[in-house]
Amino acid sequence: MNKAMATQQLKKFLSIYVLLLSGLLTLPLHAQESKELNLYSARHYQTDEALYSDFTKKTGIKINRIEADDNALAERLKSEGANSPADVILMVDAARLWRAQIDGFFKPIQSPYLEGRIPANLRSKSDSEGSSWFGFSTRARLVVYNKTKVNSLDVDTYEKLADPVNKGKVCTRSGAHPYMLSLIGAMIERRGEVATEEWAKGMVANMARPPRGGDTDQIKAVASGECGVALTNSYYLVRLLRSTKPEDQEIVSKIGFIWPNQKTTGAHINIAGGGVAKNAPHPQAAILFLNYLASDSAQEYFANGNNEWPIVKSVKIENEGLKMLGSFKAEAISVAAIGKNQIAAQRLLDRVGYK
Repeated sequence: MNKAMATQQLKKFLSIYVLLLSGLLTLPLHAQESKELNLYSARHYQTDEALYSDFTKKTGIKINRIEADDNALAERLKSEGANSPADVILMVDAARLWRAQIDGFFKPIQSPYLEGRIPANLRSKSDSEGSSWFGFSTRARLVVYNKTKVNSLDVDTYEKLADPVNKGKVCTRSGAHPYMLSLIGAMIERRGEVATEEWAKGMVANMARPPRGGDTDQIKAVASGECGVALTNSYYLVRLLRSTKPEDQEIVSKIGFIWPNQKTTGAHINIAGGGVAKNAPHPQAAILFLNYLASDSAQEYFANGNNEWPIVKSVKIENEGLKMLGSFKAEAISVAAIGKNQIAAQRLLDRVGYK
C-alpha cells in the first residue's frame, strides 16, 4: 500500500471514529459496507444539496435520489411494491407521513439516538418495533394580515378568524391540502370535532374568495387588499423577509404577522420528516442517514438553508429571517395524532363546503 492510499484510509477511519464519538453512528462498523443509499424525497429545496453532500463526505455513502411531490412518490411506491429500491422516504407534513405509514411504506426502527434527539410528539407513536417515521425540521402556521384593513386583535387566534367581524376578509389555500388538513386535525385533537366543525362553518362564511393558490399567493393577496387575513407556513414568510427584491419588500411592508393562540394552546406546528422504507435494500445505511439528519450539522442546514426550525432545540440558529419572527409558544400536540385525524378533518370540511 502506498503512502497516499494509507493516508486516505486513515482519514476515513478518523471520520468514522469522530461520528461514533458524537453518537451519530449507533451501528457497527460493518454498516459502512453499504456504499450507496436510495432516497425518495418530496423535499425539493436546492439547499438540501449541501445536506446530502455532507453526508456522503462523512460516510463515503453515495446518495441516489428520486425527487417528486408526495402524491407522485406514493404512487411510485405502490407500483413498485416489494421490489422498490427505496431505502429512505422523506415527506413534508404529518398528514402525508401518517398516510405513508398506513399505506405500509415504512419499516419501524429502533434508534436510541433518534429517540434521544427527537421529541416524542414530533415522531410517530412507537411500539415494540420502534417508530415508523421521525420529524427532522418544523414549521409553524402563522396568521398574516393587511395592516390597513384589519385590527390585529381581531385575528390573534385561529378561532377568531371565524368570527363575524372578519366576514369577507379570510383567504386560505384549498381545504383538501395537507397543510389545512393538519391544522384541522390539530383543532380536532384539542377542541373536539363538533367545535371544530362550527369553526369551519364560520371560516367558509368569512371567505373573501374561494380557496386557491399556495401560501405565497395568500400573502400576496393580503398585501394587495384582496384579502384581509390569511394563513401561511412560516418559511414562506421568511423567504419574503429575507428577499432583496423590491417587489417582495413592498409586500412585506403592507402586511403584519401574528403568532396565534399565544395565551392559550400555542401556534400550530408541523414537520418535514421521513423513515426507512419497508423493503430497503440498504437498511443499515438508511438508519445511518436518519441518524445523520438529527445531527447538529444537518440540523443547521435545515435552519439556515431552508428557513425551517431544527427539531433539536439545542442547535444554534443563524438564520436572520427566522430571528425576525421572534420566539413563540408552540402547541404540544402529537403530530402522529394530527396525521391520524386527517380523515375526520377532510370529512368535516366536505360537510361544511370548505373547498
